[in-house]
Amino acid sequence: MTATETTKNTMTSFASALNVAMIDAIEHDPSILVFGEDVGTLGGVFRITDGLADHFGENRCFDTPLAESGIAGTAVGMAINGMRPVIEMQFDAFAYPSLEQIFSHIAKMANRTRGTVRLPIVIRIPYGGGIGGVEHHCDSSESYYAHTPGLKVFTPASVADAYLMLREAIDTDDPVVFFEPKKLYWSKEAEDLAELRLEYENGNNSHQIGAAANARVVREGTDVSIISYGPSVSTCIKASDVVALDGISVEVLDLRSVVPLDDVAIQTTVEKTGRAIVVAESQGFASVASEISARIQERCFHSLSSPVLRVTGFDIPYPPPMLEAHQVPDVDRILDALDELQWED
Repeated sequence: MTATETTKNTMTSFASALNVAMIDAIEHDPSILVFGEDVGTLGGVFRITDGLADHFGENRCFDTPLAESGIAGTAVGMAINGMRPVIEMQFDAFAYPSLEQIFSHIAKMANRTRGTVRLPIVIRIPYGGGIGGVEHHCDSSESYYAHTPGLKVFTPASVADAYLMLREAIDTDDPVVFFEPKKLYWSKEAEDLAELRLEYENGNNSHQIGAAANARVVREGTDVSIISYGPSVSTCIKASDVVALDGISVEVLDLRSVVPLDDVAIQTTVEKTGRAIVVAESQGFASVASEISARIQERCFHSLSSPVLRVTGFDIPYPPPMLEAHQVPDVDRILDALDELQWED
């Protein structure tokens, strides 16, 4: 099976990029297989695995019982025996029953065996708000996984990264928790998946995440740095467009990887602008945003012209759909944070 080729003028969706990444990976390596709840016949709730079972057969893409702990535990056994499982947790909060397997076994196996047993497992998790979902369908749970040594945590914010980062995650010999922003599934960008495929398979992946990570500046600026990842990056870019009309130059840094974290890129942008705002959908308390803010304060203190601010979700269970707009950081909340900054050096 050859994935549908695109042209440079073709608008490619985030969901299609993920789908093609799995197609290409399965074709490239016979040890890769995909499984989870409804990923086979249905193609997943969001149709990200659409067509995989039809072409590759039920041995390479199949449905499982509604038992997330069993899905993760099965992946452990398969990985120990030479397979490279890509598993899907149907929604972010649905993954919680699997946490014991992930925290106690998937994250620790390499350390427990002094590196003799590696678990090349990708755990795909649709996460975040923006779709009008109810409780258990819109959590931003990345902080749980980021706090667990032994796991890598990736989250793309662009179509190109959706393809390239998922290919990289699947080829990684250690477990990767791959957070997919649900509200971006239907977003489209002018990307040629054939070119991305060649870039990746020829080893010229300029987007590759290394030991020191590889955050990317997606908007150059000089007055303030906004640091974000996943579903919030596009919101930060929109906010930067608004304040540009008032002469404020915002630099937007897309972290791309939460673990490993690109400390150099964070320090570089904050030292350049002297001001920092961290934006994330997750609750603010004991979060990834908290850790980033603390690191900026520790490492960039003498470069700061204003205290580091955070714009995050509130410290409450995820609200009903009619209140979602108040929970998820939007352009107005980012603009309010920009107004709070100290602008006189």
